[in-house]
Amino acid sequence: MKCIQKKKINFQKGLIPVIVQDSKTSKVLMLGYMNQESYKKSIEEKKVIFYSRSKKRLWKKGEISHNYLLIKDILIDCDQDTLLIKANPTGPICHNGSDTCWKEINKMNFLFHLENIISNRINKKYKNSYIFQLFQKGINKISQKLGEEAVEMIIESKDNDKHFFLNESADLLFHYLILLHKKGISIQEIINILEERHLKNEKKELIDI
Repeated sequence: MKCIQKKKINFQKGLIPVIVQDSKTSKVLMLGYMNQESYKKSIEEKKVIFYSRSKKRLWKKGEISHNYLLIKDILIDCDQDTLLIKANPTGPICHNGSDTCWKEINKMNFLFHLENIISNRINKKYKNSYIFQLFQKGINKISQKLGEEAVEMIIESKDNDKHFFLNESADLLFHYLILLHKKGISIQEIINILEERHLKNEKKELIDI
């Protein structure tokens, strides 16, 4: 767990609001309150523990449902009296059974979900799976297939049939994810590089201005 505490938290009012956000999807899950004791115990257990204003006691989120909030990071606001906790939920968070207290669906971008599916097919050795069968053929066959899909996409880009172009683009991306898995690389690592390049270009543009 990464806990960023550059400033001391102000518990002078007794309770401080705590916003909980899914660390993977960035979806806001719920709002609760902490006092100094619940904050300390949350750090120790690496699970979100609130102070319940109705129960008048410390309350571990998931103590009955077992849908815990596993802490990944803690941020303190500029006034030192509000926390943003980034956590991984182990199940639906609202007591009504929904993913969030605002009845929103909390799910990751499908690209990351597809990456997990690819990993699952390979790790569990689904022999009837196209993914597993291609993976077993090795890096040369995977690279060859990716090249074939790239050529097919380029050919379709020269025509005006959007349907075929979109499908060939999807095939290319799908096989690219398989190649990344073979290389032991996640799509997030690629995204990180693109973000870094973007930030460098932004800084350069500001300097040029």
